[in-house]
Amino acid sequence: MLTNNLYYKEHGDIFIPYSQRTGSESIVYFTRDLSAQGLEKIYKKINENISGKIAIKLHTGEENGPNILPRDWVKSLIQNEIPNGTIIETNAYYEGTRYTTESHKKTLKVNGWTFCPVDIIDEFGTVDFPVKNGKYFKFMSMGKNLENYDSLVVLTHFKGHIQAGFGGSNKNIGIGCADGRKGKAMIHTTPNQPNQWDIAKEELMERMTESTKAVVDHFKDKITFINVMRNMSVSCDCEGVNAEPVVTPNVGILGSRDILALDQACVDLIWEMKENDSKVLKERILSRRGLRQLTYMKELGMGNNKYALIDLDNGEKEILKKEAVLHVKPFQKE
Repeated sequence: MLTNNLYYKEHGDIFIPYSQRTGSESIVYFTRDLSAQGLEKIYKKINENISGKIAIKLHTGEENGPNILPRDWVKSLIQNEIPNGTIIETNAYYEGTRYTTESHKKTLKVNGWTFCPVDIIDEFGTVDFPVKNGKYFKFMSMGKNLENYDSLVVLTHFKGHIQAGFGGSNKNIGIGCADGRKGKAMIHTTPNQPNQWDIAKEELMERMTESTKAVVDHFKDKITFINVMRNMSVSCDCEGVNAEPVVTPNVGILGSRDILALDQACVDLIWEMKENDSKVLKERILSRRGLRQLTYMKELGMGNNKYALIDLDNGEKEILKKEAVLHVKPFQKE
């Protein structure tokens, strides 16, 4: 079995072709419509189990970050589809504009996240969520208020990342729900040494994914995932105005109830692009061994790395990955 192959466990810089993947297929929905309407169109296809008190996990960004999700898109989604939804975030592990709850709340206002409640879920402490079958953790320390919600919508700006290679749904909740002091330290730092960021490459991907598994297992079938492939800098939104310039073309919005299928599909679309369009983001992913996120999710039973890509722009027909990126254009700043 591919998932038991030591080679892939130790090589997060090896892309696995679709023909070499095993197991069942999940459904991933796709639209090229990068707008509030496109976002709502995707959400309606994957929201069947979302009910009760709903949390929406997204990266609200450092102050004035140029690439974070458009606030008007998210506002429209919440007002039209999730009227009682609450955006959730945790404080940052590094000393930036989101390091403390007080500064984080100011940053939320600067960045325009003022149209609905925002819950900084580690403001009042932490809660331990169990990690099943993890090799690093038996539990992960999460923001305490996460346990107050019945359902979770994971709304992710898909992009690169300075340590993880790429930030999809896995990173959004694996890092983003872990509390800012204890949980994120468990993922990033070996205790009793001075380097805050000493854990990297495959081990970082595995630790982060175990944290994600704790969240996914907690919400069971009351969780769903959206990735927005727009303004895909190799830098995360945590780098704010210092983010590297965007050079990768915009693609569209994808959604699924399978976290692995969704993140895998987004990576696959990058790989399907022309070399000149994809090389910068591919280099970031490979150099950080970011593909280990995908193989470890597979090993932990978090979803399928095979999927049917359903085109919502053309009668919900199944399309090939190359068709989804066939007409992408060189990036132009809006």
